[in-house]
Parts: sequence; structure tokens; C-alpha cells
Amino acid sequence: MDAQEYAVAPAEDIPTEIHHDVPTAARIYGWALGGKDNYEADRRFMLENLPEFPEFIDLARQNRLFLYRAVRYMAEEAGIRQFLDMGCGLPTNDNVHQVARRFAPDTRVVYIDFDPIVLVHARALLADDDSTAVITADMCDQEAILAHPDVERLIDFNEPLAVLFLSVGHHLLDSDDPRRVLGTAIGRAVSGSHLAFTQIVCSDRERAAEIDARSNGAGLRWRTRDRAEADTLIPDGLEAVEPGLVDIVHWRPDPQQPPLPPVPAELRPYAGASKVERDLTEYGGVLRKP
Repeated sequence: MDAQEYAVAPAEDIPTEIHHDVPTAARIYGWALGGKDNYEADRRFMLENLPEFPEFIDLARQNRLFLYRAVRYMAEEAGIRQFLDMGCGLPTNDNVHQVARRFAPDTRVVYIDFDPIVLVHARALLADDDSTAVITADMCDQEAILAHPDVERLIDFNEPLAVLFLSVGHHLLDSDDPRRVLGTAIGRAVSGSHLAFTQIVCSDRERAAEIDARSNGAGLRWRTRDRAEADTLIPDGLEAVEPGLVDIVHWRPDPQQPPLPPVPAELRPYAGASKVERDLTEYGGVLRKP
């Protein structure tokens, strides 16, 4: 998220206590994308678990490439001019506002994340862009998010809206009532609004249980689902945009889209593993409210 492109909540509203000794999803995901804002705990967690689950590097990068294609579709073809990005993660290249504004310069974006390092970065990259904001919130607390002054300032629920939950479905436990979380904002949105959703899914129940055990044991909230279980999280009344809910590598693939930064050297041995192991994938798509 570029320094000239962010307005964020006041500094006193941002929790700045960062636990270096506990891995976080935002930092782990950011490392897989080529980012450098991570700590020993994040790197250790990844390197200890990648031998058993090497696909995770590919899945993180596939999700980021999907973000570009999904946002491009919603901005260019669906005419969306306002986005809520739930669980946005660390700033990297081709963030939602940057992609959308290539096709619709008047786009408004609100980023939501609760990881302190995300918010510290956003504050460090403070800017004078009144049409973009980053707020402190847990994506499970949808009522607080929608009542936030920056959401009320930038998001008009009388106009079509895009709500993004990208690679965060597996961070929603069953006890969080994921259908409520995914359905609150889109439920209040007008016809023509869109929901973009992805989550890591696994068809091997034993392998899924092992992922959950390792992740939750390290302090990462995690619930691996299979495709049928992921489908049950989608709010009623939405229509999937072609090609539907799929392994996202098959969602409107575009070999000409901008590439990601290189895979970090320590992670490079695991790149490409998803082409061999196929029971663990990033699943999702874009849905439209008729």
C-alpha cells in the first residue's frame, strides 16, 4: 500500500503491541508473496510445516493472483466503485485499490484487519487519499465494521458494493458463524453487489485435521474445510459468476496479468508443489447479488 495512497484510523486507536514470538497469518502470507515483514516465529512455523504441506506457497500466490483478476472483473465489467476488503493482510503489490483504479480511478476502498503489524504499516504509509482507509477491526465483528466512521464515509449502501473475504475463510471457525460474517455486508447491499470469497480446502480429512491441529496449536485460528463445507458458508440468494466456485487457478486465468515478486529463496524448494499434490487447494470465486 503506497505511502501516497492511505488514510488510516488515528494512531491512538491502533493497537501497536506486536508479538514477535507468535506466528501470524498476515506475516506468513506476506512472506510467501515475497514480503520481508516477518519474524523468526513466522519463518520457523512455515519451514517446520512446509515439508508436510508444501502446497501452501503456491496457494498463497494463487490467491493473490486471483485477487487481481477478481477485482479487475468487478471494477471493469461489473462497474463496482466501492470495496470492503475484510482481513486484507500486509501491504504488498497490486493491492485492491491499485488494481481497481487501473480500470476505475474513482474507486473507494476500506481495508479491514486486526493484526497490529498490518495497522502499524498502514500508519507508517499514511497519506492524503480521502478515498481509501484502513481500519482496526476483527472481521467477525461485522456490526462494528459497518458502523465505523470510515465505512460510513466511504461506502454507500445505496450503490453496488464489493465485499472481499480472500483466503480468510479458513480463519473463520464454525463457532464464529461464518455465514453471518460473510453475509452481513452483502445482505445490506443493493442488487448488483458482489461477494468474492476464497478459502483453503482439503479433500483428505486426516490431512485437514493435521493442518487444523498444527495451525491452532501455534495460535493461528484455522478450520480447513472440504468444498462442500465451504459451499455452506456462502449466503443464500447469490449467483456465482462464471466459471463458478472452483479451484481459483481455473477462475478466468490470465497468463498476461502482472506477475508477483519472486518466491523467497528459503521457500523456493516448495514452489510448484500444488501441481503434484491436488487434495489441498484454494477454492472460491465471485458471486453476484441479483
